Amino acid sequence: MTFLRNRAGYILVFAIGFAIVAFLVGDAINVGKPFWAANQKTVGSVDGKDISIDEFGPKVDQNLNQFKQQYGGSANAQMTAMAVDQAWNAELAGVLLNKEYERLGLTVSDDELLDLLQGQNPSPLIKQYFSNPQTGQVDRVALMNFLKSKEPQAVSQSNLLQQEIKNQSLQQKYSNLIRNSVYVTSLEATDEYNNRNKLANFKYVSLDYTSIPDASVKLSDADYSEYYDQNKARFNNPQETRSFDYVTFSISPTAADSLAVKTQVDKIAENFKVAPNDSLFAAINSDVKIPFTYLTKGKLDPAIDSAVFALPAGSFYGPKLTGTSYKLVKVIDTRFSPDSVKASHILIDPAKVGGEDKAVKLADSLKSLILKGGNFAELAKNYSIDGSKDKGGELGTFARGAMVPEFENAAFDGKAGDIRVVKSQFGIHVIKIEKQIGSSKVAKIAYVEKALGASSKTQAAAYKAASNFLNDVKGKDFSKYAQEKGLKVSVADKIAPTQGFAAGLDNPRKLIQDAYAADKGDVLPEIYTMTNSYVIAHVTEVRPKGTLPLEAVKKEIEPMVRNAVKAKMLKEKFDKAGKASLDQIASKVGRPVNPVQNIVFANPIIPGVAQENKLVGSVFGSQPGKVSAPVDGERGVYIFSVDGFTNPAPIANMFKQKESMLLSLGQRSLGAAFQALQDNATIKDNRVKFY
Repeated sequence: MTFLRNRAGYILVFAIGFAIVAFLVGDAINVGKPFWAANQKTVGSVDGKDISIDEFGPKVDQNLNQFKQQYGGSANAQMTAMAVDQAWNAELAGVLLNKEYERLGLTVSDDELLDLLQGQNPSPLIKQYFSNPQTGQVDRVALMNFLKSKEPQAVSQSNLLQQEIKNQSLQQKYSNLIRNSVYVTSLEATDEYNNRNKLANFKYVSLDYTSIPDASVKLSDADYSEYYDQNKARFNNPQETRSFDYVTFSISPTAADSLAVKTQVDKIAENFKVAPNDSLFAAINSDVKIPFTYLTKGKLDPAIDSAVFALPAGSFYGPKLTGTSYKLVKVIDTRFSPDSVKASHILIDPAKVGGEDKAVKLADSLKSLILKGGNFAELAKNYSIDGSKDKGGELGTFARGAMVPEFENAAFDGKAGDIRVVKSQFGIHVIKIEKQIGSSKVAKIAYVEKALGASSKTQAAAYKAASNFLNDVKGKDFSKYAQEKGLKVSVADKIAPTQGFAAGLDNPRKLIQDAYAADKGDVLPEIYTMTNSYVIAHVTEVRPKGTLPLEAVKKEIEPMVRNAVKAKMLKEKFDKAGKASLDQIASKVGRPVNPVQNIVFANPIIPGVAQENKLVGSVFGSQPGKVSAPVDGERGVYIFSVDGFTNPAPIANMFKQKESMLLSLGQRSLGAAFQALQDNATIKDNRVKFY
C-alpha cells in the first residue's frame, strides 16, 4: 500500500495515457473483434453516415429477387454481386444527392406532391400502379380509395409511394438543373461538325515496331521512368483490386465413377418401365424435377425433345446421355391441346368461409348462378380474394406452365364457355374459360434425370491432394512448387472487392473475401469448393486505390515502354533518310508510300492498319504539300504528306446542330456530376466483409 501511495501519481498518469492511446488506435487494433460489435454491422459509410447491414441486407435481397424474376433460375455469385452493387449505388445516391438537394435548396412542396398524386399530370409511378389497362387512364376511384385507406399496410405502402414520388421529383429537378447548365457555342458546334465531315487525303510511309526484334531492345530504368512520367494519368486505380494465382484439384467423375452411374441408371430404367406409379417413381429417382403435366414441344433438352414428341403414348425413351446427365422418359399420354387460353376466375379461401367443404359448396353455388346467367365479373368482385377481382376476375391470356397444374389442366382440357370448379394450393377456383387459341401436340411424361457425378472416393482423393498441397506450399514459392507438382497455375487478375466472378472460377466469393483479408504473398487458409474442383489460392498483388507507383505497373507497361524505345530508333532511321520528298524517303527506308482517302478526324482509323489517333490528329493539324516530322503511333512510326482537305458545306441548321450536341452533353453531364460528388465524398466500402 505504501508503494502504491508513493507512486499513485505515476500510475494515474500512465493509466490515463494508456486509455487515450487505446481510444485513438482501438479501431486499428480491434478490427473484427467482439469489443467493436457495432463496426461488425457497418457495410460502409458515406460522409460519416454509416450504412448498417440490417438496413442494407433487405435491399440486396429485394434486388436479388427482381433479378431472379427478370433472368430466371436461382441466384448465382454474379447475380448476387449485381444486386449488392445496385443497392450500394442507391445508398450512395441517397446520401450524396440529398446533401446536394439541401445545399441547392431543392424541395417538393405539399402542393407539388398533391399535384403529383392527384393532378392532371400525375407522377409516372401513379400512372404505373393505378392505370386502367382497358383505357390507359388513371383509375381515380382506385387511387383515392388507396390514399384514404386507414389499414396499417395501406398506410405504410402509401407513405413509401409518396416518398418515392418525392425522390423522383427531386431527381428530375436536379437533372434539369445540371442539363440547363450545359451550353454549346457556335464555335463548338462548327468544330464538331467539321470533325465529322471534313475530309483529309494524305500519303504516309510507316516503319512498324515489329521490324525491330524485341530481343534486341534493352530497357533501362530511365526508359520505364520516362514512359511512366509521360503517362501517369493512365495509372489511376479507381478502386482497390487484388490479384491471385491458384491451382485446382479436379473432382470431375472418373471413368470408374461414370461406369457406376451408368450401372445405376440401367437398373433405374428397368424398374421405371414397370413402375406402377410413374409420377411417384420419377419424383423419388430424378435429380431434376419436371411437373407431371402436359408439356409442349421445346420444353425438354433439345437432344431428346424431338425424339420424345415423335413417340406414341406408352413408349419409353432412354437412357440417353446428353451433356452431363442421363435422361429417361416415359410417355404417358399425347394429345392436341390449345396453345394458350383466356380465362377468368373467382378464388375462394376456405379459411374465410368455414373450411374446405363450405368453400366447395359456395363455388358450386356460384357456378350454378353463372350458368343461369349470373354476372361473373360482379360475383368475382364480391367473392374472390384474388387481386384479379377488381378486373372482374380476368386473368388475361396465358400459355402452359403459367398456372399451377390443377388450374392449367382445367383451363386447357375444357372448352370455351365451360365453368369449372377446381382445388389448388391457393384455394377453390371457379374458372370461366373465355377463349382457347391455337392447337398443337402436347405430351404428358414421367421424367428421370441422373447426373454424372464424382464418387465420394474421388472427392476424398481430390480433397486430400489439395490439403497436402496447402500444408506443403506454405513458406515456399507458390508458382514454382505448383509446377514441381505438375499443377497448372491459373491467374485471376485485378479482382474488385465485390466482383461476382473470376477467371476459371464459378463460385469465387468466399475466396475473394479471404483475399481481401490477406496480404500480398499470403497463401489463403482454406480449400475452396467449386462445382468440379477444389482450389488453393495465393495473393500475388494488392493494388490500392489512387495513382499506382511505377513498380506496381512495371510489368504491365513493358510492351509500351519497348515500343517507345523502338519509336526512338525508327525516328532516327527516318532522320537519317534526310529532308526529301516522301517518295525519296520511302525509297531510302525501303518502305512503300501508302495513299489514304477521305479520313475524318472523328474516326481516326487507317484502313487495313489500326486506329492511329496521333497520326490522324497530326494530319488535320498540317499544311498540304509538306513532309511531316516522324509521328510515333500505335503500330509504328509514320511520316506523311497531306494532299488536301475537302471542307463540308456550311451548317444548314445551327440550332439543330447545337440541340443534338446538347442532348449528348446533357446525358453525360448528369453521370459526370454524380461521379464528381463521389470523388469529393469520404466513402468507406466494407461490403467485401459481408458478401
